[in-house]
Amino acid sequence: MNKLAVFDFDSTLMAGETIAIIAGELGLRDEVEKATEKAMRGEIDFFESLTARVALLKGLEAAKVDEICHNLPYTKGAAAAIKALKNAGYTVLCFSGGFKNATGFAKNILGYDAEFSNILHSKNGILTGYVGGEMMFSDSKGLMLKKMQELLGVLPKNTVAVGDGANDLSMFKYSGTRVAFCAKDILKSQANVVIEEPDLSVLPEILKL
Repeated sequence: MNKLAVFDFDSTLMAGETIAIIAGELGLRDEVEKATEKAMRGEIDFFESLTARVALLKGLEAAKVDEICHNLPYTKGAAAAIKALKNAGYTVLCFSGGFKNATGFAKNILGYDAEFSNILHSKNGILTGYVGGEMMFSDSKGLMLKKMQELLGVLPKNTVAVGDGANDLSMFKYSGTRVAFCAKDILKSQANVVIEEPDLSVLPEILKL
């Protein structure tokens, strides 16, 4: 029996929002955090919010972005939860509306099997303010999850999805276990597991692994 677990990255596997932390380099953290909050509550379209926020990063050195993304604070219990899931036979993936600079680096630290995220475009080592990738739209995570289920032969009842915001809703559509982790109300309303403490080590216990 094949099993699949998918985690969001920002504010789920990582304690914060990558784009807001990067924006701090330009003194724009508050502005970006407010826009991110609106998107995570489902108040504004995810694609429009993402592209507008990334545009604010134009001019930053790509090397500085990498440095920030390689020193992010991971959520307590994240690596332990992923290890427990893998030991129980799950394929573990990370779907992020954030950036490969962060999710690609974290893969070997947290231990998930693969990650799908977005890419900050740069030219001559400088961010252009453009972004592209696999997780650009509000339904991107759900569509990718469906593809992964078909590829791996996993049924929705054997699928766990863990997230915190509105752009994680599309994953819940295809998941038997829908985990809202320190989440916005819009996601909690569709969850069948709610974790309020910022500690993922409780997840294996909840799943009875």
